[in-house]
Amino acid sequence: MVKQLLFGFAFLLLSFTAPEEYITRQGTVTFFSYTNVENIQATNNQVLSLFKPNDSAIAVSILMRAFVFEKSLMQEHFNESYIESDLYPKATFEGSIIDFDPSFEGEQTRIVKGDFTLKDVTMEREIKVKITKSETGYTIEGDFNVSIKDHNIKVPGLLSPNIAETINVSFNFQYEPYEN
Repeated sequence: MVKQLLFGFAFLLLSFTAPEEYITRQGTVTFFSYTNVENIQATNNQVLSLFKPNDSAIAVSILMRAFVFEKSLMQEHFNESYIESDLYPKATFEGSIIDFDPSFEGEQTRIVKGDFTLKDVTMEREIKVKITKSETGYTIEGDFNVSIKDHNIKVPGLLSPNIAETINVSFNFQYEPYEN
């Protein structure tokens, strides 16, 4: 009888614990390039990300061909010439949130530290993020800059006035519990 009560209590306790993993399949990543000649902006609403609050771990996978531009020619140049999406189909980030408290309700500002890979060039990044915990999950948002030189993005001399040397990347991920 005691074993049955203990088993029942353990089952109830486990059924009320928070999920260990959260996922977004429609995270948003936007990049913006400002120059005197032309502004370039593209948005990708098909970003996959997994977040493990108890481990403070986060992983992001960005399909490069899913970026949508205002002008189709910009999108074509981005995929064929600059990012070479056939050779490098995605960018990734793997890291952890420093001093994250998964039990805190509301908003926290933290630093995510990890490895960002674009065009097979991996660089360590520290990104300031805002994390909001709600009843249904988490939202993580922030932004960082990417130097085109750091990731071997080559711009023809004729087009160099049109492309900024540093691109601002912003993101917003709304996570819900991941159910296997």
